[in-house]
Amino acid sequence: MTAVTQPTPLPQPVTTLSRDDARRMALRAQGLLGAPDRRAGVRGVLRHLGAVQLDTISVLARSHELVPYARLGAVGRPAVEAAYWSASPAGAPAARPHSFEYWSHAACILPIEEWPHFAFRRRARRARGHRWHVMADSERSCAAVLDRLKADGPLTTSELGGGRNGGEWWDWSETKIAVEWLLDTGEVVCTERRAWKRVYDLAERAVPDDLLHDDLDDAECIRRLVAQAGAAMGVATRADLADYHRLKGEQVDAVVADSGLVPVEVEGWGKPAWADPAALAAPPRGRHRTTLLSPFDSLIWDRPRTERIFGFTHRLEAYVPRPKRIHGYFAMPLLAGGQLVGRVDPAREGSTLVARQVSMRGPKAVTPMAQALREAATWVGCDSVRVERCDDPKLAAALRTELTHMGD
Repeated sequence: MTAVTQPTPLPQPVTTLSRDDARRMALRAQGLLGAPDRRAGVRGVLRHLGAVQLDTISVLARSHELVPYARLGAVGRPAVEAAYWSASPAGAPAARPHSFEYWSHAACILPIEEWPHFAFRRRARRARGHRWHVMADSERSCAAVLDRLKADGPLTTSELGGGRNGGEWWDWSETKIAVEWLLDTGEVVCTERRAWKRVYDLAERAVPDDLLHDDLDDAECIRRLVAQAGAAMGVATRADLADYHRLKGEQVDAVVADSGLVPVEVEGWGKPAWADPAALAAPPRGRHRTTLLSPFDSLIWDRPRTERIFGFTHRLEAYVPRPKRIHGYFAMPLLAGGQLVGRVDPAREGSTLVARQVSMRGPKAVTPMAQALREAATWVGCDSVRVERCDDPKLAAALRTELTHMGD
């Protein structure tokens, strides 16, 4: 007779949190409640969040620029790029990198200190033997890329010989397949993007010696990532913890008891949750940020979590056919007073920020929306704001009036 394995009983919650407690803890953990740490700046935001997603779409700015903007205000865009990447002038010694690009929640900028934590993912890729593409001669192709980087690196794909065979974007050249495979498995690292192109270098040259190791076992890698995710979210369910760095639920289960996070109950969540003990120790207080959020912001990465915390359904519609879009191509949620109270699909026409489509949760959202639009316009070098469409004519008129008053 086969024995039935009983599930491990869940620990008893140490406390019960209200919905508002959980929401405020999440906002503070994400750097959107309380005074921003301007001395730590963009690098501090990155270290605190643990991952900032990259994406090709650029409307007001690229998403990885919008994330620190939402937390710090109008940081200059060149300063944001300089803070992330670690390029050195030609002929100068290589700078110690602050970050690297790898697969976390998606393609993300990660603090360089997290390099050892992704050893489990690099090992898994090596064990699989390929990712999306299979090389015709992997040994020869990888050796050629490594030799070239050793002699002439850091280099972009174009400098290595080109990224495509001439067809569609996924029709990669053998060189592109090889360098991306070496990136996946950790022999090559990207610590800079140049004109949106990855710049590849040998990991042994780019990653500091004290971090260049894969000796953490899988369980320790995952434990550290779960602990980091818990701190970055404040309070989270099992699914939340897994989604942050795209882990599996069973991986979270195996380490959460040793992660330092403590079990809590959250009113209305209906699922076990874990909280960062530091977040529990100090009640969240301070000024709420009023800002537009990138659809790829880690506060709203996960739709079920966003709905659970804010009662707000968020969906990126950039890849939805135009006739089926509800809120627009790159609808940016409006955060104000610790709530998500509207959204806008922005565009730029010369020196005008165009709010192509706006929706707001009632009259109280009008002034915050106007403030957020004006601030965003100034940040990207626009001197006026034009509202094209709004789902409520009365709120549209009030928003235009408010924008006019702010412009006076």
